[in-house]
Amino acid sequence: MSIVKTASAHYKPLGKKGQGKVSTQSGALANQPYGFNTRFEDKAGTNPEELLGSSHASCFAMALSFGLAEAGYEHGELSVEAHVTLDKDGDGFKITKSDLVLDAIVDNIDPDDFVAIANDAKENCPISKVINAPITLTHTLNKG
Repeated sequence: MSIVKTASAHYKPLGKKGQGKVSTQSGALANQPYGFNTRFEDKAGTNPEELLGSSHASCFAMALSFGLAEAGYEHGELSVEAHVTLDKDGDGFKITKSDLVLDAIVDNIDPDDFVAIANDAKENCPISKVINAPITLTHTLNKG
């Protein structure tokens, strides 16, 4: 079974003066602005690293949630941030890491079991599998 989701981007004029708009099939993003200034100057709008981070955080959270449920844990809450790093690479740039930061509440879980399930989710969520950079995971586990 294949699932295909789409997103689109439009950018004009060319170069640093250009401004883009990105949209998603679901409408969650509709003509969201992006450009040099939103990527390198912290102006309002989005950027590819932020979008990758939201994809990675949500994918990991879902994979961990499913892994915990499959292991018999029914009650909990997961909050995840993904810190995606963009560094200079020769004449261009490269994503050099994605650091996942997890705050979890899971009732009645052994901390070692939690770490094993969380690490499996980190390695095997679909977005982790396409990121060609180191992925780290730090966590705080609180019992509910």
